[in-house]
Amino acid sequence: MNILEKIKNLPEGRKRIIFWSVVIVISLVLLTVYLKSVQRRLKSFETGKIEKELRLPPLEEELKGMPKIEMPNIEEALKEMEEIIKEETEEENYE
Repeated sequence: MNILEKIKNLPEGRKRIIFWSVVIVISLVLLTVYLKSVQRRLKSFETGKIEKELRLPPLEEELKGMPKIEMPNIEEALKEMEEIIKEETEEENYE
């Protein structure tokens, strides 16, 4: 008797178990093959080759072209504010 004939003669519940088992096994095999293929492709990438293909300008040149941002000197700003406040209070005291 053929294996397919045996499966045909099984009860419906057993047929479903066999079907889903086969589906799971095949999908796991395909997933494994796909992941191995992706892994090989990722390893074969050369970063220099990708940069040439994308024609990205080097980051250093872009940074040199950007305006410099200088942080204000907080101590000097505080001293100026203190002087302004002193001047204003002295003016109020004279009036």
